[in-house]
Amino acid sequence: MKSLSIIIVHHQTPELLKLCLKSIRETSINLNYEVVVVDSTISRGARDLIREQYPEIKYLPFKENLGYSKGVNIGIKNSQGDYILILNPDIIATDGAISKMFNYIKKHEDVGMLGPRMLNLNSTQQKTFFSYYKPVTILARRSFLGKFGWFKKELNEFLMADVDPTKIQTPDWLMGSAIMLSRNAIRRIGGMDERFFMYFEDVDWARRFWHNDYKVVYYPEAVMYHYHQRESNSGLGILDTIFNKKTRWHISSAIKFFWKYRDLRKIELSP
Repeated sequence: MKSLSIIIVHHQTPELLKLCLKSIRETSINLNYEVVVVDSTISRGARDLIREQYPEIKYLPFKENLGYSKGVNIGIKNSQGDYILILNPDIIATDGAISKMFNYIKKHEDVGMLGPRMLNLNSTQQKTFFSYYKPVTILARRSFLGKFGWFKKELNEFLMADVDPTKIQTPDWLMGSAIMLSRNAIRRIGGMDERFFMYFEDVDWARRFWHNDYKVVYYPEAVMYHYHQRESNSGLGILDTIFNKKTRWHISSAIKFFWKYRDLRKIELSP
């Protein structure tokens, strides 16, 4: 049995995956760990990289685009670790970050989901912890209205704009690009809800953890870099819904999320 399983769901970004795997290998991880790569829509570059440079990695290739949540669940089912670290392939771990997260979550059994401090490649702060979405949040983020009055206030509350990112926080949810969880908690809560093909699967998962007596914790003592691009936002405002496929995925997932929790008395334990 491994102490930690690092699961990466990859989709056609082999150069970023190469940097991610390199950072894991070069990071001080004093643990018995494994790496599982779920290759959603097989990338020859990723396949060759792992075959030639990382033969110890468990590589799971799929011809079709599985969607993020299904890819994560497949990775979990094919892993052995007592704890699970889910990473996007565009993450670069800094020295000691993974071990710090592992030591923290192992000491705090009430923590179901743990996320590191995330920095942009120029070392500026990246926003990765949030309050729950409201329908108005979508409108504020995707239109000019977010710059004014009540809409701006609602957006700032969603972004937790007044919260110090250098201190431990317990937000409603964490961006799923780098999160650590215990296998025992996942057994109780269930995996990601595969009805969310992409986007909102992390919001939903965090909500289910909170409603089943687990904390969601932002832990800035562990730092990672994230080559993050808001692919669902091309800067076209409301026109993104017409021209950007990932914007449509985002809005579709938002509708599913709000419908799922339309009755707050009913919180699903698992999908």
